[in-house]
Amino acid sequence: MRIAIATDAWTPQVNGVVTTLGQTRDHLVKAGHDVLMLTPEGRRTFPCPTYPEIRLALFQGRAIARELDEFEPDCVHIATEGAIGLAVRRYCIKRDIPFTTAYHTQFPEYVRARFPIPVRWTIALLRRFHKPAVRTMVPTESMRRTLLERGFENVVIWSRGVLTDVFKPDEAFEYDAQGPVWVYVGRVAVEKNIEGFLDLSLPGVKVVIGDGPDRLRLSKAYPDVRFLGYKFGRDLARHIAGGDVFVFPSKTDTFGIVMLEAMACGVPVAAFPVTGPIDVVQPGTTGCLDEDLTVACARALELNRWDCRQYAESRSWRRSTQQFVDNLAPRDTCLADARTA
Repeated sequence: MRIAIATDAWTPQVNGVVTTLGQTRDHLVKAGHDVLMLTPEGRRTFPCPTYPEIRLALFQGRAIARELDEFEPDCVHIATEGAIGLAVRRYCIKRDIPFTTAYHTQFPEYVRARFPIPVRWTIALLRRFHKPAVRTMVPTESMRRTLLERGFENVVIWSRGVLTDVFKPDEAFEYDAQGPVWVYVGRVAVEKNIEGFLDLSLPGVKVVIGDGPDRLRLSKAYPDVRFLGYKFGRDLARHIAGGDVFVFPSKTDTFGIVMLEAMACGVPVAAFPVTGPIDVVQPGTTGCLDEDLTVACARALELNRWDCRQYAESRSWRRSTQQFVDNLAPRDTCLADARTA
């Protein structure tokens, strides 16, 4: 099939959405599909207010329309609700082309963490954005239930995977530390509730891998925490594998691929019992969930690392990509369904 995927999140950004879409594109191509990625890459962009590392590709409607006309996709998928996503949504609605969407992040909660905007307002805007879609894909069952409760329609599961040949327990980095090593990987930003991790009273050393708008402030406020910046590929895997517990303090993620990456490295997860962790973590086996994150950390420290690795080996990107394909809305199929309805 000829599949067009529109996303405002793309390299050089480092996050779960970019990882998911990159792996999905690669596996689609391996399976013989022709893929057009509509991204900010190669376009004029502007920094997002309060989050300059995110670049917004504004005023690209005409250029995107030309690209889609030339590509003539069988399926259109809109991965994000930003400027590019809006442009492709307008294109599809104007031409009566069926499309699917994805709900990757709990955007209303992210917005509320930065601006005094009621969550219900953002939910209403997002519900309107996704309403014309044939299907809206979410990574977990708990997220599907949440969206249905919020009035979204036609919500289906599109799970996630992990590269077990990259993320593995081998060659673990040796931290010079007395006591346990507690590792966080992700954006260093307020919406990730990272201070919920940094404020914990834990023995040993805390390590933060990643970057973001709050890194400078937090590195000054927490001088005993090791802020290592971005790590990638096997180097990232080594630093995760060198930890004793992977701490995931976020309360707004819909999945959290980094938790699977930690498990693949043989590192158990400590997290809150919220959307994302409750679908990814097997309590008492691959991690521990508790409203008191200190309790979750202490219990996770006692778990068997190889149980974590074994679980991660069952989660492949190939399986995830097949789910994605099954959820798509090919134009011919949708037209045939409309005629027989």
